[in-house]
Amino acid sequence: MKKTPRKINKKTHSSHSTTKHSTKRPTKRPFRRRIGKRGIPRKSIFDVESGNDHRLQKVLAAAGFGSRRQCEELIEQGRVEVDGVIAKIGEKVDRFRSEIKVDGEGLRRVKPVYLALFKPKGYLCTNSDLRDRPRAIDLVPENLGRLFLVGRLDMDSEGLILLTNDGAVAERLTHPRYAVPKVYRVQVAGEVTNDVVRKLCEGVYLAEGFAKVTDAVIKGRRKQSTIMDLTLAEGKNREVRRLLAKLGHKIQILIRTSVGGIKLGDMLPGEWRHLTKQEISKLQDK
Repeated sequence: MKKTPRKINKKTHSSHSTTKHSTKRPTKRPFRRRIGKRGIPRKSIFDVESGNDHRLQKVLAAAGFGSRRQCEELIEQGRVEVDGVIAKIGEKVDRFRSEIKVDGEGLRRVKPVYLALFKPKGYLCTNSDLRDRPRAIDLVPENLGRLFLVGRLDMDSEGLILLTNDGAVAERLTHPRYAVPKVYRVQVAGEVTNDVVRKLCEGVYLAEGFAKVTDAVIKGRRKQSTIMDLTLAEGKNREVRRLLAKLGHKIQILIRTSVGGIKLGDMLPGEWRHLTKQEISKLQDK
C-alpha cells in the first residue's frame, strides 16, 4: 500500500529539531549610531551638554543626588533653590552660571572648557570605538571632564579639532545656519587648473546634494601635485575629498588649519592647548 507523503509546514519546518529558523527578511530599521558594548544610542551633544537648557532634575542627577525621579522629589519637597528662589519641577537652568543649592548646600558649578587639538593622522573623531582604535579624545587629559569633539575629521585627515563641554558654542560651530568657515590645506595629485578652481567655487553635485567651497587658492605646485587652501562653510561627510575626487584629483594630504577664526598655528600633531579668552569670545559671537 502506497503511503501518502506527509505535508510539511514550510513556516515551521526546520532541518534542526530544536531551533526554528525564519527565512523572512527582517524589517529594515533606521540607522542609529551606537556607542559602547551594549549598543546605547548616541545622543546629540546639544541634548546633553548645552549650558542653559538643562532641566534641573537632570543636573541634580548628574551631580549624584539620585535618579531623576528622586531628584524631582527633592524639588517637590522644596529642598532645592536656584539663584535664591525655591525651584520648580521642569525648570531649566544654566549649569555654568546658575547658583543651585540642595538643603542649603551649594552645587559645584561646571567650569566650561574650550580646547584646540592637533589631531594626527590615524586617529578617530569619536567618543567610543568597539574596535579599540586610537581616538583623538584620548590625547587630552581625563581630569578636564567630559568633553565632546566639535565636528569631525576622517581617520586619514589631520589638523585642528575643537573640544568643549559647552553645547551652545558647539551648536554655533556645527549648525549649517551659522556657516562657520573652516580652512583646509590640501595636497592633491595632478595639476589643478583654473577651471577646476572655478568649478570648486561654483559647486558640484554630490550624492546628497549640491556642494561647493567659499574660496580656493593655489599655494604652490610640485612635480605631480598641487597644494591648495580651501575654505568651506558646510559640513558634509568627507566633503573636501569628495569634491576634488569629483573633479579628478585625489587628495594626498589634508590638514585643517582653521575653524571659525581659531588657527592651528605652530602646534604639532598630538598637541593640545586651552583657547584664549579672545578666541572663546570669537566662538561665542558666531
